[in-house]
Amino acid sequence: MKFKLLLFVCAILTYSKTLAQNRVKLEEKVQQLTDFTAKTSIIPLNLNRFKEYVKSPPRDYSFIVMFTAMAPSRRCAICQHVYDEYLLVANSFRFSQSYTNKLFFGMVDFDEGSDIFQMLRLNTAPVIMHFPAKGKPKPADSMDFERAGIHAEAIGKWINDRTDVQIRVFRPPNYSGAVAFTLLFVLVAAFLYLRRNNLEFLYNKQMWAVAALFFCFAMVSGQMWNQIRGPPFYHRTKTGPVYINSGSHGQFVLESYIVAALNAAVVVGMILMIESAGGVKGTEAKSPQEGKKRRFQSVVGLVLVCVFFSLLLSVFRSKTQGYPYSFLFK
Repeated sequence: MKFKLLLFVCAILTYSKTLAQNRVKLEEKVQQLTDFTAKTSIIPLNLNRFKEYVKSPPRDYSFIVMFTAMAPSRRCAICQHVYDEYLLVANSFRFSQSYTNKLFFGMVDFDEGSDIFQMLRLNTAPVIMHFPAKGKPKPADSMDFERAGIHAEAIGKWINDRTDVQIRVFRPPNYSGAVAFTLLFVLVAAFLYLRRNNLEFLYNKQMWAVAALFFCFAMVSGQMWNQIRGPPFYHRTKTGPVYINSGSHGQFVLESYIVAALNAAVVVGMILMIESAGGVKGTEAKSPQEGKKRRFQSVVGLVLVCVFFSLLLSVFRSKTQGYPYSFLFK
């Protein structure tokens, strides 16, 4: 009986000593991470630091880590843009009143931490992952850029969903938009003042029709989505540049220009065919030469509609491969 009691007391003492050692080790790790954060908002991680601070217990803090490839030789155009937004979130958290030592930001560059990429089986960049204080990362702990976007506000919201830490993003003031709008307003006002005695052009229906078409092309191509989500201009890969985003929830800036140009070509073709038939009023050709001109115009319009509308369908099919009617356009 005494032996069992002695064994129980030894187990309790060993467990208490282990807890004390873990507590001291945890305090040291948190203090070291806090000192790192005091110098830079994003802690650069190599294999040893990643194992010690992110993977190894004890931990009572969450770690947000961005995996990227910033070297120019990697040709990752989106990496720099995502890093700038990620740095904005980290700086906002570091200098905010809600700062706590329960959350830290880190970064792993492929050229300095390729072993970490292999350990986590990552073959793409950039990736932002959340490593919780307890347990292993789940699928939701990897940020989905296509659904959430890559703006700092989207990253902050995703971090709040994973850690319950609310980060208010403080974006440096950008006066370029206000300056451009003011300059445009001044130019329009000056133009109207100089033409104040001849404002008949304001009643020109064709001018307003063209302006309305350009507005429609901009909206249909996704320019508003670009302003909200801030996607990259295009994406560079090992096989070359990619201009069309393969996902149905994302796009590139250049892709929106391509879609706008295709839509404009289809509309031009439709207008040519309508005009070749006599326009809206349906006027007949006054001479054989005008008739030949209209026939040629109709052929050109038909070619434009067929070619560029088929290209639009190709872009649509490449982005929505599971669309139920895609087999009609193969």
